[in-house]
Amino acid sequence: MKQLADIINQFKIEGSFQSVAPIGSGHINDSYHVSTTPGSGSGYVLQRINHRIFRNVPELINNILIVTRHLKQKLLCKHADLDFFQVIQLIPTKKGHFFFHDPEGNYWRLYDHIGGSKSYDVLTNPEMAYEAGKAYGLFQYLASDIDAKSLFEVLPDFHNIASRLATFRDTVARDPSGRVKDVVKEIAFVASRADEMHTILRLGEKGLIPLRVTHNDTKCNNVLFNSGNKAIAVVDLDTVMPGYILYDFGDAIRTGASTGAEDEADHSRVNIDLDLFESYSKGYLEVARNFLNKTEIDYLAFSAKFMTYIIGLRFLTDHIDGDRYYKIAFPGHNLQRAKAQFKLMQSMEQCFSSMEEIIQQIKSSG
Repeated sequence: MKQLADIINQFKIEGSFQSVAPIGSGHINDSYHVSTTPGSGSGYVLQRINHRIFRNVPELINNILIVTRHLKQKLLCKHADLDFFQVIQLIPTKKGHFFFHDPEGNYWRLYDHIGGSKSYDVLTNPEMAYEAGKAYGLFQYLASDIDAKSLFEVLPDFHNIASRLATFRDTVARDPSGRVKDVVKEIAFVASRADEMHTILRLGEKGLIPLRVTHNDTKCNNVLFNSGNKAIAVVDLDTVMPGYILYDFGDAIRTGASTGAEDEADHSRVNIDLDLFESYSKGYLEVARNFLNKTEIDYLAFSAKFMTYIIGLRFLTDHIDGDRYYKIAFPGHNLQRAKAQFKLMQSMEQCFSSMEEIIQQIKSSG
């Protein structure tokens, strides 16, 4: 507690530090809710940035500042009708920086906490899915006039399928933990779909879809809701960088429209929920159709398959590599995650014509 208190006091907080408690369920960073008295009312969110994954913290922080300042300015000057939508704010240190580098080499940053807000690991009804889709649509719409090339690529080739498959094949060939013999079926699953999964990359290379500012971690628990379950903010901006909008939509569906948890062991519980898919898509396209091009819209359904595949691929790669990237709760956790993702993808494959039809109906109704 004292160590965290010392770190918090490096920042320009209102009032005096009172207490700190862990929050969140992320795989990468450590997050804490900070209470002060008297002071900010809702407190702050302190995070230790995983600098083994995010190797250029100053550029990561600069990306966040560029995007949050742009969004806040647009909301103030051009979109008074969107005053319900809030933008998280980085708190500076007493030395005027926006992160603190402690003596042990850790990087810390502090956000304001949006009072009265809550997040959900699971979207339980179509109304929530609609709100989540609208929130991510708003985030992307407000950021759509930022030059994507002005942002630093904090995780190079993050969703680049050619790079991910090359890493996977190299890891399989090396078999550093002796686990390949136990995942032959999963390796075959990856190989059988590898060519189709280059579709988005090819669209980008042909110039049919543009680079945009993308969030790149559009899980439903990165949307904040108010007490009336209206979406009011998008958080966790570490991976904001240039990318294709299809990555964001696809990952939101992967996490928000699945009937099972990301690491569900019972595969009979893992399927695509078409009602949630449709509601999310309606909320998203209500805003995003204002700036997306035809090709981007036409490949939204495919993007859900793609992101489920690539995340499953990453879990499987990490399992074979000895669990070096993702936090795990038990031995075999990454493999369990990968199997759940591949089951979800199979469900999407079975429902794919319905998913495409839903997107086209929403597109036409607009």
